[in-house]
Amino acid sequence: MIVTLIVVCEVGFWVLLAAGLATRYLLRMPRTGLALLLMEPLLELVLLVVTVLDLANGAEPSWRHGLAALYIGYTAGHGHRTVRWLDGHAAHRLGGGPPPAKPPRHGAARARHEGRVWLGTAVGAAVATGLLQSAVWYVGDPARTGSLEDWMHTAWRIAAVHGVFALSYALFPKRAPRGSAEAGSGPGPVGAGREPVRPTGRGLG
Repeated sequence: MIVTLIVVCEVGFWVLLAAGLATRYLLRMPRTGLALLLMEPLLELVLLVVTVLDLANGAEPSWRHGLAALYIGYTAGHGHRTVRWLDGHAAHRLGGGPPPAKPPRHGAARARHEGRVWLGTAVGAAVATGLLQSAVWYVGDPARTGSLEDWMHTAWRIAAVHGVFALSYALFPKRAPRGSAEAGSGPGPVGAGREPVRPTGRGLG
């Protein structure tokens, strides 16, 4: 049941996202669209409640409960960033706004960007760990909670691998091509080196 609910929550995430963006930019109803987007966390709340009830009803802790915790953690760490990214593209393509700024590709700016993305993964691992540890305490039987503890280790292994990937951009920064705006050192043409204009007055705040 929990695996089915995870699939339902994932499908529901994209359905609500599409409905919210369409309402904001195609139907020109920004407040209603924003309300639909803000309903996204309810999906994770439903999944959390069902998972707790499943354990309360005597279900054996298993990989399904661990997967549910990781899914909720991922949404906590990366869900808002995903929504903002898609909202920026919808504002451009459907709402007539300027193109959303692309992430930097070179140097320290790219390293900072990758670091911020990794922080989302770390937040997700922390949220998943908190949920799993709470389940361990709730069950209160070390002989039955080994799978939940394994999922905690999995969450942090994922965070560690992603951390090494992000750190590589700081240790071995990719240099911008010679003559490009990012590589410029010293005065250049007016506007050179500036970040792309971000959408104003549109998109999520």
